[in-house]
Amino acid sequence: MNVTSIATLFGFVGTCFLAASPGALFRPGEWYERLAKPKWHPPNWLFAPAWTTLYLMIAFSGWLVWRQAGFVAATVPLVVYAVSLVFNAAWSVFFFGLHRPDFAFLDVILLWAAIVATIVLFYPVEQFSAFLLLPYLLWVTFAAALNMAIWRKNRI
Repeated sequence: MNVTSIATLFGFVGTCFLAASPGALFRPGEWYERLAKPKWHPPNWLFAPAWTTLYLMIAFSGWLVWRQAGFVAATVPLVVYAVSLVFNAAWSVFFFGLHRPDFAFLDVILLWAAIVATIVLFYPVEQFSAFLLLPYLLWVTFAAALNMAIWRKNRI
């Protein structure tokens, strides 16, 4: 690996953690603790390590596509990838910042679709990068179900 490749990897990691920053700014807090949640809700401590692992996998996935094809040749897949990160960042703003599980649910559905599109677009460029996104898709599928359950249980 050369310096450009390492710098670009750090750029992908930084971009992913920038997408995570609304989650650090808009914390669950008292409002979230008072909400009725389904019995299958995971413990709160699980979210930080799960998301940290997922963000690293997402970053590595994007970097692999860049390394294989470059920004110009992989413009469409990487733009869709970036759009998924925007939807990812917006979820915390909607759910925890604005206390709007309804908006957050719409956002997570769009996020899910963007992840699927990213996987489909990454696969022909770099297959392993597409496979790296499958745990992200599974977690977001679970998160969408949890979001919907919380929204319905609390009628907000």
